[in-house]
Amino acid sequence: MQTYLLTGYPGFLASRLLEELMERHEGDHYALLVHPSQFEKAKKLTVNKRNVELFPGDITKKGLNLTFEQAEWLRENTAYVFHLAAVYDLAVPKQIAEAVNVTGTDNVNRFVQSLTNLKRYIYFSTAYVSGQRTGLIKEDELDAGQTFKNHYESTKFAAERLVAELTGVTYTIIRPGVVVGHSLTGETIKFDGPYFIMRFLDRIRYMPIPYLGKSEALFNVVPADYIINATLCLSESEEAVNRAFHLTDPSPYESRELYRMICEELLGKKPSWTISPAFVEFALSFSAIRRLFKVEKEALEYFRCTSQYDASQAKEVLEKRGVRCPDFKDYVANLVQYYKNHRMDSEKLINVK
Repeated sequence: MQTYLLTGYPGFLASRLLEELMERHEGDHYALLVHPSQFEKAKKLTVNKRNVELFPGDITKKGLNLTFEQAEWLRENTAYVFHLAAVYDLAVPKQIAEAVNVTGTDNVNRFVQSLTNLKRYIYFSTAYVSGQRTGLIKEDELDAGQTFKNHYESTKFAAERLVAELTGVTYTIIRPGVVVGHSLTGETIKFDGPYFIMRFLDRIRYMPIPYLGKSEALFNVVPADYIINATLCLSESEEAVNRAFHLTDPSPYESRELYRMICEELLGKKPSWTISPAFVEFALSFSAIRRLFKVEKEALEYFRCTSQYDASQAKEVLEKRGVRCPDFKDYVANLVQYYKNHRMDSEKLINVK
């Protein structure tokens, strides 16, 4: 029996990752580092799960705020660490982002370095550590002197650099694109990212629907099940040792086309005119407009991102094992149907200020 340590539970990807790990490695042990604010929720979700143990902890604290006994047990038994805990909010204040994403990762790194039987450290970064770079972004690139669109990007960049600088640790860095729900069920935990499109369209469903500009920028969406399957594949592959991988769509759609597909699926009609992105951005500068349409201003940047994420190394490793990213057009209906069924669920709505 070996132990898998996960941070970020009961977050969406961490929860799905745990389920898949337990299905594939039924006899192993699972240690979940859970922030005290999420402990009761995590306890309810795992009450009937065998071989799962919760560890109340805090990645922003030295030693992860574990007791001496807990830390010693984990040091001796942990074989795999999946570090998913982070602040993913695009509008997150700098101080909070640095505390969780940078200091938190540094603390996890230090703990990982103390593990005596570690086989692999899997760190969840983001494709958007590329910041405001344009053109082709390769998987073996990180620091190109780029600037960033928000504190989320800049702190994830700083955190990934800390992981890449580790010595004596076998790691794999995962860089997802914009993660949406399960490609078959549509299930997701939060309506953010592309779901802002659905929330916006819901508000104007009885009006002539506009395109948001004429940009030909690509919008890189990937379903959660692909991220989980690819991550588990890479975590056990010798080809993935001490490397970073873009878990992005190898054939992404233009933002305008993706918007059209969502609009047709949700409202049964196509956009018929085009509104200036500058006007939309100006309008979303006002909190009343953001709250009305339930859309964060920061999300607009990702619909006009002109970066192209080369995922050839990930594709090469994953296709040998039968793992492929599905085409957005083949699962957009499932995403939209799930949204329709749960759009009034307050727990899934992002609090837009």
